[in-house]
Order: sequence, then C-alpha cells, then structure tokens
Amino acid sequence: MDLRQMEVVVAVAEEGGFTAAAQRLHVVQSAVSSTVLALERELGTPLFDRTTHRVFLTPAGEVFVPAARAALRAAEQARATVDLVRGQLRGRITIGTTQGVWADLHRPLAALRAEHPDVVVRLRQASVTDIRHALREGTVDLAVVALDRQRQRGLVTRLLSYEEMVLVSAPRRALTGTGPDGTVTLTETARLPLVDFTPGWAIRLCVDRAFRAAAVERETTFEVDDIVAAAELVRGDLGVCVMPASIAGQFPDLSTHAFARHAPHWKIMLVLPRGDTPPAVTALLRHMP
Repeated sequence: MDLRQMEVVVAVAEEGGFTAAAQRLHVVQSAVSSTVLALERELGTPLFDRTTHRVFLTPAGEVFVPAARAALRAAEQARATVDLVRGQLRGRITIGTTQGVWADLHRPLAALRAEHPDVVVRLRQASVTDIRHALREGTVDLAVVALDRQRQRGLVTRLLSYEEMVLVSAPRRALTGTGPDGTVTLTETARLPLVDFTPGWAIRLCVDRAFRAAAVERETTFEVDDIVAAAELVRGDLGVCVMPASIAGQFPDLSTHAFARHAPHWKIMLVLPRGDTPPAVTALLRHMP
C-alpha cells in the first residue's frame, strides 16, 4: 500500500465516482479503476459498492478513507517541514467559507501569495454545517465562517469581526412605520415581501435567530441561494432582504435601513481543528487579523 493508492481512493470517495476522480487527478479513468482494484485485492475486501451512476463506500471503505486522509496529511506535513528547513514553503491549504464572508480573506491570501508563492490555496464554499463536518473530518484545514457561538466541539475558534445587518429595499419602495431616523423594526419587516436565503446559509441562520428572539413571525416570499440574485429581486422591488451591512454596500443603488432594535447580526470566526497546525496554515495565520 502506498500514498498514491490512498490518494486515489480518497478522490473517488470525495468525488463520488471514478470518472470525476480521474478528472481531479488528471489521469485516465482506467488508471483509477485499476489502482482501486489492486488495493482492494491487497486488503482482501472491497472499499466501494459500484452502481451504474455512482459508487458508495462499503463499511471497510468508511473506516479506510479517514485513515488514508490522515496518512496523506501527515506525509504532506512532513514534506512541508523539510521544505521549511531548506528555506522554502510548499503545500496546500483548503479553506472553508460561505458566501458573503469572502471579503475577510482577500488581504491575508494576497500576503501569503506574495510571501510563499508555492503554497496552493483551495477555497471550498459550503454551508456552515458542512464546513464544520469537513474541519472535523480533516478535508478542510481552516475556515472563515459565521458562527452563533464561539465554543465548538473539537474546534478552536477566534472572533474576527462582528457586524449588524440592515434591511435592503428598492429606492422607490416607501416603508411605513420607519422611525424619524429612518430605522425599521422586525415587526414592520415581517409585513413586507421578504427575500430570504436558503436554510443552512449563515445569513439565514442569523436572521431566523433574530426574529425568534423578538417573537416575530415572518413568511418568506422568495428563497434564493445567491447574493446577487437576492439583490436583483430587491432591485426589481419584488421584495426586501436582510443582509450584513458590508454585503449591502456592494449594491449602492439600493436603499439600506438600520434596525431600531433586535438587529440581526453575525460573528465572523476563524475556525481550526484542534491539534498540530501545518506550516502553510501557520504562515497564513500570521496574516490574519
């Protein structure tokens, strides 16, 4: 058994098929199939159940893949450590994030790129729940996400920023019930056609929590999974949307209204798995606020 075989099995498991794994590894599909078959013969048990359209891990595969990932991470960290002694830093970092949080990563990534151009960075955008799972599983090295609480089982967190959200509307929409300073309430917001993000999105989780805390019920008119799509619906005056002020600032043609009280908010956290930190990740952390 060698590291290349482990890499192939992990790729098949993560991509859900031999063709996709071959594309990821830049090899022909037959090479992936033969590598997996050879390893299965060596182990004396199948690692995958094959169907016409997809492959699934067997019980043996379920326990093999996490161990293979750990071995691959250890090998990569060993190479990175030797490179560091030689005055070079190589390696790969996988960063988990969610839509709207990207702005917090621009400068640190640019600084890392300038300092260590041989470090490869992969961004993985997913829901907060999926990213938490990936951190614990080891498929993501660190994450910049919005979390509702700082303590997370098996993870280390650090607060990067705190931001309140605003109500975004088309300029021509007249909002009734606004305060003299132009602020709105959650009660007034609930009476308007609402553009919401899909469940599982960090913004949606924070907005849901704020409405629950204020004991205000609302109904969603539109549900989208893209910030630009939400802005387009608001621009067409089909609804209003609650989003972080920094994201609302990307659409200067839309009107923004602060909340008088119970404003939804989010906390942007840096999240890491507990344990040793790879050298490439340590280099990036030096540039994080």
